[in-house]
Amino acid sequence: MRPEDTDEAGGNGLRVPMTWLTTEYLADELLRTGDLMEPTTLEFRAGRDALALTMFLCEFPRDAPAPRALPEPRVDELRVLTAYEGTWRSWICERLAESEQCAGPGDPDLALARSAWRWLEETELLAADLDAIGPASWEAASEAAGGDQEVRVWTPAWQLGLPLGHLAVHLC
Repeated sequence: MRPEDTDEAGGNGLRVPMTWLTTEYLADELLRTGDLMEPTTLEFRAGRDALALTMFLCEFPRDAPAPRALPEPRVDELRVLTAYEGTWRSWICERLAESEQCAGPGDPDLALARSAWRWLEETELLAADLDAIGPASWEAASEAAGGDQEVRVWTPAWQLGLPLGHLAVHLC
């Protein structure tokens, strides 16, 4: 973060990304309240980042006192935005691009949002294959013939974090 003149502080101070930090805190509290995943796991981080990014980009109110006090219209909005069958990924990319055009240079909130998105897209987590509804392919079936092993695949973190965020919203 680069220094910035601030009239309130009376001098040169660091720009603090309060909007992102507040949004990330709210997302963290929603996931902790839902008790869906151990907070020390990468899966929890994926859920928190996906939910925080969604809340940040939909201009979620930052002054909500507690996750249980979220207004019902905002909860409904989060449910729609985080629905697994939705177009969340493309919506995130579009909103990030719009935010970059509107933000000032060196915006620390946007820098943290971009960093969260990069992590969600570039990090892959080993998880159960959510798309394996039918019988496994003949190669996977022959490998699993020796035992009842769950089919696991490397999944982008956002694909795992989004359903966690969605469930946390439903539980709030």
